[in-house]
Amino acid sequence: MVKKPSGKNKKRYNNNRDYIRKNDKIRAREVRVVGPEGEMLGVMPPEEALKIAKSHHLDLVEVASSAVPPVCRILEFGKYKYELSKQKKKKTKTSKRVKEAKFRPRIEEHDYVTKLRRSEKFLHQGNKLKITLMFRGREMEHIDLGMNLVKQAIQDLAGVGKPDDTPKLNGRFIIVSMSPLPKHLRVLKFNSLEEIDSVDDEEDDEEDFEEDSSADTVEAAS
Repeated sequence: MVKKPSGKNKKRYNNNRDYIRKNDKIRAREVRVVGPEGEMLGVMPPEEALKIAKSHHLDLVEVASSAVPPVCRILEFGKYKYELSKQKKKKTKTSKRVKEAKFRPRIEEHDYVTKLRRSEKFLHQGNKLKITLMFRGREMEHIDLGMNLVKQAIQDLAGVGKPDDTPKLNGRFIIVSMSPLPKHLRVLKFNSLEEIDSVDDEEDDEEDFEEDSSADTVEAAS
């Protein structure tokens, strides 16, 4: 059984996985070659493919090392690395996590505004938002109070997001998800643009809801 690397060796291993072989660093006996215009040139020894690349004043780059045989393209290596970097940044930028705003039926006005301010900030930054209202004990006798509060929150956040569905009662929770509006349509109500760019480091001071432990919490229930 192959022992997995750890510590510094693991870091070196991960870096090697990102390493791109090119030109005389390609070790395979044969490679499948794609030409500079995207045309298939067939399977050949890398030495032969490198001669073709040099004739075009370009590089031979291994783009699919796990294929059999490995796939190589004839292209400008610097431009290829730049495109990969752009794709990675775009993927990181678009991979937003769901944020969660937690409410209670009889929340104080100040706490309500604080949660709305943070929720607005998250939606304006392009994140999806999950609004969760929790009932405790006899609070279940006033479901309409909680439902009205959630609907009010949706209305207050209408400048930056819209609900994906109508609020639903699930056990002792009312839950609804919101998605951000297109960037050019977002209008702030509780924040300034300067506040949107700031980092909020405040932590939750109560337990998370079990139903969504993977989501980031806007603020713990009051």
